[in-house]
Amino acid sequence: MTTYFSDKSFRFLRGLARNNDKTWFAAHKADYEAHVRQPFLQLITDLQPDLAAVSTQFRADPRTQGGSLFRIYRDARFSNDKSPYKQWQGARLFHVRRRELPAPSFYVHLQPGESFVGAGLWHPEPPTQRKLRQFIVDNPGSWKRAAHDPRLRKRFEFETSEMLVRPPHGFPADFEYIDDLKHKNWVFWRTLDDATMTGPQLRQTIAADLVTLGPFVDYLCAALDLEF
Repeated sequence: MTTYFSDKSFRFLRGLARNNDKTWFAAHKADYEAHVRQPFLQLITDLQPDLAAVSTQFRADPRTQGGSLFRIYRDARFSNDKSPYKQWQGARLFHVRRRELPAPSFYVHLQPGESFVGAGLWHPEPPTQRKLRQFIVDNPGSWKRAAHDPRLRKRFEFETSEMLVRPPHGFPADFEYIDDLKHKNWVFWRTLDDATMTGPQLRQTIAADLVTLGPFVDYLCAALDLEF
């Protein structure tokens, strides 16, 4: 069995959190490559057949440019926080038509004490939000099967950090799943502890999570006119 990350991966990220500047990063870039970036690219490579078994329309893409792995460099142009680097490393397993249409994705996040796996729609634009809400209203039975499956709910949390206070305008307040319509993000996620991230079962754990998350992502794809 393969291990990808190690205590050295977390040591680098903790050090980066304490010393978020270009001089420190340059002095430790070899550690970043050896213990964070290259292992993550290998994990992405190894997850592709697992992902393909869930959906042929999603990609775990290990390319260093335009692939699944997010850059460690922050875009600080419009932020009050001018630190140049993210304190985490993440990968998006994306839909093949992501550049044409709004699309859900699967996601893996590496950060000391805060690693997680999840899937869904994060910060969709208002027209996309409305389209999904209308689809849920029109297809409540399949929404129940996809988003309220006990196996999904037992393992994953439904992200609730950004919610409308009142039901969205134009939708029935007495709708059975009105609280779900109040979401601004439609994401299920769960924490992966550090031992799991550094252990030999990481790929198998994530692969099983992709299977559990699949029906929910399938529903989102249907709502957005995407194949799954």
